[in-house]
Amino acid sequence: MCMENSELMALTEKDLLSKIYMVRGVHIMLDVDLAAIYGYSTKNFNRQVNNNLNRFDDDFRFQLTDTEFEILRCNFCTSRWGGTRYLPYAFTELGIYMLMTVLKGDLAVRQSKKLIRLFQQMKDYIFQRQNLLPEHELVRLSIQTQNNTDNIRQIQQRVDDLSEVFQNFANSDIKRDYLFYKGQTVEAAIAYGEIYSFAKRSIHIIDNYIGLKTLVLLKSVAKGVRVIIFSDNVNHNLHRTEYLDFQQEYPDVDVTLKTSRGVYHDRYIIVDNGSPDEKIFHCGGSSKDGGKRITSISLVSDVALYQNIISSLQDNPVLQL
Repeated sequence: MCMENSELMALTEKDLLSKIYMVRGVHIMLDVDLAAIYGYSTKNFNRQVNNNLNRFDDDFRFQLTDTEFEILRCNFCTSRWGGTRYLPYAFTELGIYMLMTVLKGDLAVRQSKKLIRLFQQMKDYIFQRQNLLPEHELVRLSIQTQNNTDNIRQIQQRVDDLSEVFQNFANSDIKRDYLFYKGQTVEAAIAYGEIYSFAKRSIHIIDNYIGLKTLVLLKSVAKGVRVIIFSDNVNHNLHRTEYLDFQQEYPDVDVTLKTSRGVYHDRYIIVDNGSPDEKIFHCGGSSKDGGKRITSISLVSDVALYQNIISSLQDNPVLQL
């Protein structure tokens, strides 16, 4: 049985952070800690999960090995797990999001929101401090973050139970990485991921302010789709090393950089230019910022008005980083 009390609701961000660990290169939380956060005994918590085991793939939930558990015990010198008679299960960020579809009730929704915000702040931490990290490490962290976001988008699309939680991101407490798209407040990476998924042959991006995140958002573009970014790379936020690292990590993503010659002020994404399925999106902000300020992405209704955009840019010189 789920037991709600004032102690559960008083959990602070610091309390939650102390229960996040790094195992197998990803951030995880243990079943014993999640059970306490959600007001369950560990046994009943795992029973809820086991009743929905088909939802928890290996990258959502896995059991620690003896060595992994012992390392956690030693590194964190904790007595919280002293009575544990079995090896705990670890839940990744994806698994924690999936818990929202399994654990019901007002308490589950409130605690899920806290965890969502906490993981979002951890993503913000990476991007806000990108100049302090080695470039290769930043690329790895950015790609891992985007991998999680892509999978969370797939969960959101598959499971209706998530809609209530995601709609609550419109409140003023969430200020970073969200934007307006299709009449809703959506995580920026999810919005860009959906737009790029429409492409069958080409994506043209016009944006004078690009950065590493601009590339990371393109990592799931279908093989065979040609991407051209027209930009003057104002403020030189995108570096050659980052571009080369991305190309090496994702050789199937064909990304070319060309200058925009300072002609365009607004940002645009043109999907499958010249085809019957062409879509043009007007973007209020740069993808490198991912909704750090209030912004929106809108589908252009009259494509014909913009037909000359790409033809006027095709002969522009290659952008030198």
